[in-house]
Amino acid sequence: MQKRFSVVLLIPAKDFIFGLDLKTQSKIYFVLDKASYVNDPSLFKKLQNEIWEFRIQVKSLKIRLLAFWDKRNEEQTLVISTHGFIKKSERVNKNEIDKAVNNKKQYFENQ
Repeated sequence: MQKRFSVVLLIPAKDFIFGLDLKTQSKIYFVLDKASYVNDPSLFKKLQNEIWEFRIQVKSLKIRLLAFWDKRNEEQTLVISTHGFIKKSERVNKNEIDKAVNNKKQYFENQ
């Protein structure tokens, strides 16, 4: 099976993950890797404004890592994860999406 993309974690995403217990961290990395090989909306799906979400569930925790695509390199497609949070309601908070959009703008400005 061919890898569709590689995942890059920005510092806020890394900080969020490292703040969780080891079992939860392992599950997150498992889902990130699996999503890079298979097209499964239960793992990785589009939200809006070119922002996507990795969807991880560990027991009753619904963890989300927001991300965007960087397809500028023809040899390697990247999905850049901007930050993570624990989802507490049905819908993703607009502030979280706005944060991801701002991080995306900063990422491309700094490249």
